[in-house]
Amino acid sequence: MYTVCLVPGDGIGLEVIPAAKRVLEATGLGFKFQTANAGWHSFETYGTSVPEGTLELIKESDAALAGAFSSPSRKVEGYVSAIGTMRRKLGLFANLRPAKSRPVAGCQQGIDMLMVRENTEGLYAGQERRYGDVALAEAVITKAACTRIGQVALEHATKRRQKLAVVHKANILPLTTGLFLETVMALAERHPGVDAYDVIVDAAAMRLVRYPESFDVLVTTNLFGDILSDLMAGLVGGLGLAPSANLGAEHALFEPVHGSAPDIAGKGIANPTATVLSAAMMLEYLGETAAATRVETAVNTVLQASSLTPDLGGNASTETFTDALLKVLEG
Repeated sequence: MYTVCLVPGDGIGLEVIPAAKRVLEATGLGFKFQTANAGWHSFETYGTSVPEGTLELIKESDAALAGAFSSPSRKVEGYVSAIGTMRRKLGLFANLRPAKSRPVAGCQQGIDMLMVRENTEGLYAGQERRYGDVALAEAVITKAACTRIGQVALEHATKRRQKLAVVHKANILPLTTGLFLETVMALAERHPGVDAYDVIVDAAAMRLVRYPESFDVLVTTNLFGDILSDLMAGLVGGLGLAPSANLGAEHALFEPVHGSAPDIAGKGIANPTATVLSAAMMLEYLGETAAATRVETAVNTVLQASSLTPDLGGNASTETFTDALLKVLEG
């Protein structure tokens, strides 16, 4: 019996999390689900985007599955990003974002790559300040954080095709991303079986567009990883198909890469695929590899049958798409 904390969040998170829950139940594994609050609605209700009770429930669980979180595009006094808060307070330093070809229109074939993104530092460290018409942001890069994310990337590269692209901008930022590059490349020397090579971030963006099949595992800093992983998702069908994992030494939280999509929230047409694939990543993390494979295979089967939600050009609702997944899993 696995204890899973569900954190629906905001917007379509309230629709895709119940869909993923149904899929997890259909695997036949034993689950105890707990539901917790986080996000913009939580901030408006409780004065915090992540209540302490939510953190405690996640800590008590084997893993957490989140939906989507809204954030204001302006500074709101007292508000801190929900996902950023959970990453920091739960020590979720590694963000894994796979990009894999799916049987949908607009998806390039032959792609199977993994972005390993440092999750706690860089320009996302929150070190911003403003003096009138001048605004400053500090990027925080530490050797310790570079070391632990480098180790995660090398472990995954070893299990996959043994190729690791270390993405950086050390030619312009030699002290910050230079430290990242230097640290990861030094670690790579201890893994002679892995072909580790460095790529400047702008060149990486161009190569991802033109030759995405040439990449296996990529590792980079927080901001670069956030941007490039969305580009990667665009190559394989869009954010509606993009799952992710936030991993730490003790805890794990899985979530779709997409946002809360307030424009379609409540309409019942949200694509649950990214959340379902995030649930499959969670199953893999829990050691249930066979169940994870079954879920991913079911997703591909339903997508190939063109039972698609509107974002993919179809007219299936969240519920009918999930029903189709359950039919494959239970058939």
